[in-house]
Amino acid sequence: MNEGKLVRKLVGEKKMEAMVQRLDRLTQDEARQTVAQILKIVHGLVVNTKVVMDGEQIYQAFRPPRDSEDLSP
Repeated sequence: MNEGKLVRKLVGEKKMEAMVQRLDRLTQDEARQTVAQILKIVHGLVVNTKVVMDGEQIYQAFRPPRDSEDLSP
């Protein structure tokens, strides 16, 4: 193998290694973002469960009408 081919091969390998490292970093960032989203969802579920267990109303839109609220036309 001549010098030129060896240099090109080494440069190509370094570029490939750099690309693999960058992909690894991106994959780790994506994993962190996914974990953060999951934690946010779980936190919301825990809060909603606590609200339900405490007997509070979560959605005011689904509450029954009060006596003072006449829905007839």
